[in-house]
Amino acid sequence: MADRVRTVDHIGIAVPSVADAAELFADVLGGRFLSGGDNDATGIRLLHLALGRFKIELLQPLRDDSIVSPFLAGQGPGFHHLTLFVDDLPRTVDALEANGYVPTGTNTASPRWSETFLPPRSTFGALLQFTSTTARWDVPALDYGLRDVLAGRVVWRDHIACLRSAD
Repeated sequence: MADRVRTVDHIGIAVPSVADAAELFADVLGGRFLSGGDNDATGIRLLHLALGRFKIELLQPLRDDSIVSPFLAGQGPGFHHLTLFVDDLPRTVDALEANGYVPTGTNTASPRWSETFLPPRSTFGALLQFTSTTARWDVPALDYGLRDVLAGRVVWRDHIACLRSAD
């Protein structure tokens, strides 16, 4: 199984306010903006920052039924998940299952981003996200910036962050 994990991509941190968290991680600690935006389907605002050679993803709920709201309500702000990049997601899922693990939330609908998760109860307390992707997530976005993300002007569509249309 270990040969199937290509790299640790990032850790996710659940926060009540991405703007407040950006003050620490970007302004004080020098995190470099990579990407971000609102995922209207899951009800979260994401912000990806590079800290040295490491990446963090800040996750803020945008509504009470977001995927992050129950986590914040139960545990408060803090470590949410660890994302591992793999070369072959179906093979990874098969290997996990063959070793007695039960992946959840497997989604292979997009060629840009396929994922599955192992819940914290089976991984010593950490939500593990296994992802196979064709995109470069370590390159800063050129079409928008941190202020656009914080103002809600960026939205994720098929795993691509883009400026919202003025509809």
